[in-house]
Amino acid sequence: MNDLPNLEPQHLTVRADATPSARDHAPRILLLYGSLRERSYSRLLTEEAARLLEAFGAEPRIFDPHGLPLPDETEAEHPKVAELRELSLWSEGQVWCSPERHGSVTGVFKSQIDWLPLSLGGMRPTQGRTLAVMQVCGGSQSFNVVNTLRLLGRWMRMFTIPNQSSVPKAFNEFDEAGRMHPSPYYDRVVDVMEELVKFTRLLRDHTDYLTDRYSERREAPEALSKRVNQKTI
Repeated sequence: MNDLPNLEPQHLTVRADATPSARDHAPRILLLYGSLRERSYSRLLTEEAARLLEAFGAEPRIFDPHGLPLPDETEAEHPKVAELRELSLWSEGQVWCSPERHGSVTGVFKSQIDWLPLSLGGMRPTQGRTLAVMQVCGGSQSFNVVNTLRLLGRWMRMFTIPNQSSVPKAFNEFDEAGRMHPSPYYDRVVDVMEELVKFTRLLRDHTDYLTDRYSERREAPEALSKRVNQKTI
């Protein structure tokens, strides 16, 4: 908790069994952000979220989008594409955070989602995973990005949690070291990460049951993968 000076530990609700074990490992959370700037506020918010996830007993991993090619620019065997897909398959929940640009998500963020197929050899890299959505704004508070991220999450067949975070005038919310100032916006991020861990724990043991579909049980994995991916063209 020493790395989270803005938290009041007596108000945290970390489960007693949050320590990984053979029966109950730490929830695996992948975090994606949407800017390549040296001082990227979506990255800073994502890093803050990762620290909080650890405090709630999760195992976070952040994907660095530097070097990720544009969708269809190269083959899926590209190392950055393979890394992204492997992390998505590894994850049980995800956090998506993008700046708002022209009223929507950035191309940097959308490229990451576009590299994740709906189906990969009969396996779905995102289906059934929990999702928390966040955005940073250069000006006044907006919800355009989180609304778009919810739409994308539905398309990728994820369980998007009810809570969300939108940080206005993000340049005012972080110190020189890149840490978020204490504020109601910070408290909301804490709430979102706490809720994500709770939903991930509740749903992860039931994902196979919740996402089992009659129509897909009738198809071979190869046919399913071909049909589903044709929908993205």
